[in-house]
Amino acid sequence: MQTNFETLEEVLDTKVVSSIFPEHLAIIMDGNRRWAKKKGLPVAVGHAKGAEKIDAIVEICQQSGGKILTLFAFSTENWSRSKVEITSLMGLLLAFLRRKKTLMQNRGIRFSVIGDIEGFHPFLKNKILEVVEATKECKDFELVLALNYGARDEIKRAFLKIFGDLQSDKIKKEDVTEKLISSYLDTFRWKDPDLVIRTSGEKRLSNFLLWQLSYAEVHTTDVLWPDFGKKELFFAVDEYYKRQRRFGE
Repeated sequence: MQTNFETLEEVLDTKVVSSIFPEHLAIIMDGNRRWAKKKGLPVAVGHAKGAEKIDAIVEICQQSGGKILTLFAFSTENWSRSKVEITSLMGLLLAFLRRKKTLMQNRGIRFSVIGDIEGFHPFLKNKILEVVEATKECKDFELVLALNYGARDEIKRAFLKIFGDLQSDKIKKEDVTEKLISSYLDTFRWKDPDLVIRTSGEKRLSNFLLWQLSYAEVHTTDVLWPDFGKKELFFAVDEYYKRQRRFGE
């Protein structure tokens, strides 16, 4: 299929994009603070605007034939931000979970988390687990939030589990393959992402899914996350489709 979009109408045609949409899309949602600064607004407003954007992107992905959307929401490095900003982010996460649980159930969206949520306040952690449990039978789409997530931390935790299983003779040294290592990662349930998008113009992965993105296509855009929408998403998908994925061949 030739998908070099010529007009805005073609870009916004979900029927066209649904035939080429990646099964697993990952997004590094970057630029909330810069968006707020450009507009002379408090940082919290930028984060709130970014949180609002999630709904629209999830809906577009689901309607376009995607199966899994993984969003980098809060990294292990984000704890270095100010206490006020962290409190604001935790409040937004809690509000998101409260508002969207029923909506996700109604739309068949299974909610999951990767990362170490033991670092969160017990009330927030329990709310996360409540929504995970409430949507576990949903089968139409999967929304995965990376919370208190860092790829190096994930790999470290996986290696510690492998080491423990080696010591207890649950596995043998010769059993350790790339496939086995993948089965110990937070993402063991899903196929690796096909496409990763980073907003705000940055060109790095920032400790996000380093193992899983080994062969993913990477798309960056200067658009800040609160301004990222259907047009930008479909352009990224079009570029992804036109690339020849060789997987080392």
